[in-house]
This record gives sequence, C-alpha cells and structure tokens, in this order.
Amino acid sequence: MKTTAYFLLTAILWMLGCKQERKMDASILFTALADSAQAISLMGDTLYPHSPYENVVLKFDSARLAYEASPNDADKIIWYGRWAGYKGDFRQAITIFSEGIQKFPDDARMYRHRGHRYISIREFDRAIADLEKAATLIGGKKDEIEPDGQPNAMNIPISSLHSNIWYHLGLAYYLKNDLAKALPVYERAVKESENDDKLVSTTHWLYMLYRMMGNDSAAQRILAPIKTEMNIIENNAYQKLCLLYKGALTVDSVMTVNGTVTSNDAVAYGVANWYRYNGETEKAKQLYEKILQGKVWASFGYIAAEADYVRYYKK
Repeated sequence: MKTTAYFLLTAILWMLGCKQERKMDASILFTALADSAQAISLMGDTLYPHSPYENVVLKFDSARLAYEASPNDADKIIWYGRWAGYKGDFRQAITIFSEGIQKFPDDARMYRHRGHRYISIREFDRAIADLEKAATLIGGKKDEIEPDGQPNAMNIPISSLHSNIWYHLGLAYYLKNDLAKALPVYERAVKESENDDKLVSTTHWLYMLYRMMGNDSAAQRILAPIKTEMNIIENNAYQKLCLLYKGALTVDSVMTVNGTVTSNDAVAYGVANWYRYNGETEKAKQLYEKILQGKVWASFGYIAAEADYVRYYKK
C-alpha cells in the first residue's frame, strides 16, 4: 500500500517538474544572455538595466503582490508585466505577458504589451508576430482607452488599445526597414487619430516614411492639419518635429528647451533623420552618434537611431 509519504513525495516531484517546465518555456521566449543582460544592441553591445527609481520599484512590488493574490486576473497580469518593464526588466515583463497569453490567448492586450517589450530588446521579428496577432484579435471589436502607467500632467490618457497596437506594429516594421509594410499601418493610424496627441505622433512617423520612400509631395500633404496651436497634452516633441518638417520652426528652436539642448531622443532622432534625407549626412551621423552616447537605450528614438546608424554609417 502506498503511504502518505509516497503521495507527498510524488506531489513535490510533480511541482518541481512543473517549475522546470515553466523555466524551459521561458528559455525559448528570447535569445539567451548571461547574468542580468537584457539585450544585444544592433551595434553588438550588451545592454544592462539601469537602476530604477524608488517609486517605480514600490509600484512594481505592489503590482506583484496584487498579481500573487489574483494570478488569474488578466488586469493584474498586465500591470505586473508593465511595471516589470518600467523598472527595466524587459525579459521579466516578456515572461509575465507570456504567462498571460497562456491563460488568456484571445486577449489582444497581452500580445500588444509583449510586442512592445520585444522591441525594447531588439527582437523585432517576435514583436511583429505578436503585434500582428494583436491586430487580428481586435478586428471588429470596439476600441478601449489604455490607462497610462505613468500619467501625464493632466492625468488624461491619450492612447487606446487599437492605436497602441498600430503604432507599435508600424514601428517594428520601420525598425526592420520594411517601409512598405510600415506605410499602410501609419496611414491607418493617422486616419484613426482621435486627438491631437495621436495625430502629431503618427504624422511624425508617416512623414519620415514618405520622405525615406521619396514621396515628398505626400509628406508635405499630411502636414496640413499640424498647427502651432493644438490641444497637445504630452506629445509636444512630436508637434515640434512636425512643425520643423513644415518649415514653421527652425532646428535650433526644436533642439532646445528653455535655452538648454534637449535630451529627448525622439526629438534628436527626428532632426537627425531630417538632416539625412535633406542631404546633410554628416550632420545626421553626428547627431545619431550623440544619441547613442546616451543611456536610455530602450527609448524608441535611441533604437531607431541605432538601426539607422548601423544601416547607413557603420562599416
């Protein structure tokens, strides 16, 4: 007869097996790296997380406790993963969202957020697969506001699930230099922009696409709705860039804030790109290099500068 000890040992071995299985599953989610490394840059450098701010760690801990109390709550999984990303552990975030996908395979939010973090670690093909899946899952469904993890000054969310899926999918194509696929995504995103913040951010990327594809007339045409006076809550940088493209602002006025050179990678990248497709390639190169000397390697401006520098300048 099997004893209580036998059944207890069997249960323990089963649980250990489940943990090992989960570990093996996680190991195929991304390229294996040593220690706490998060990614290999497109330049070939190993990228490590920066020390997060204390309030970010506290919010991550709170999200983790909420998840542990309700591990089958989709919202709890999402916030747990989002705060893991905010504190710089993108691989942990990807692992968390992957668990969410296993539990909620038809929830587009899981793929949208995991796709975002695949962009952060330069896994663009995986990002595209996730974001294309998310786009399929939202087909025919009503859009929903996506709450901000770090709210703007007015505490008014400016984005939605659908717009974030299109925005990040277009970006992933762009970073892969698949401009033909990025183009219809950003054209759709511009048409579906429901507020000025969305309009300026998507117009910025669409303008660059048109210029890079040699369609200068279309690039100028889409700038028509961009004005000096707009109801912008947080995307002032993209508005300034669009006004630069339109000829309403100078480079100096875009690159400075209160007399200080901006540290915003998105602005610097937009200006660098503007230099390049206007023939000032040396100025573009110098500005790309300045961006890449920074430390915020997960910003979209940094990643885009990295991709372009490798594509156009690295020997």
